[in-house]
Amino acid sequence: MTRWNRRMLFGALAVLVPALAGCEAGLNAPTQEFHPAAFGAYANQNGISISNAFVLGPSLNGPAVAGGRAGVFFAISSQDGDRLVSISAPGTASAVTIAGGSLNLPPKTLVDLSGPVPKVVMGGLANPLQGGETVTLNLNLAKAGTVTLAVPVEPHAYEYATLSPPPPP
Repeated sequence: MTRWNRRMLFGALAVLVPALAGCEAGLNAPTQEFHPAAFGAYANQNGISISNAFVLGPSLNGPAVAGGRAGVFFAISSQDGDRLVSISAPGTASAVTIAGGSLNLPPKTLVDLSGPVPKVVMGGLANPLQGGETVTLNLNLAKAGTVTLAVPVEPHAYEYATLSPPPPP
């Protein structure tokens, strides 16, 4: 290696190393910000914590019909214990059913409703659902009152492909 090539190599390293090492650094770096582990909706209200809530829509090019059904998936916990009495989706579904009626939430215990078969089902959809839109859900709890959140509709594809659509009524 000639002296000129060696100087060029060291010069390039002197410029590139600080630039590459400083990538994503600083006080506002994205690596220092909170990022949820999943794309669903999250809420913390009145001692109730809801995580990764989403509605499973149709496949990417699949038919979505008004009047149909869609599964709702999420995990929920209560700080002091509570009971999920009902769920509504105003303007989106005429009824939302919870398997078994209501759902007891023991204190500080995560209740996982993330599938693979939905335990919460929206029925009588007013309009066809498509991936990328949001649905407003009102979760009515015995002690904590109503928790409202905007839940994304995820297509039945990619990481959601293994989940099941709701069984026929």
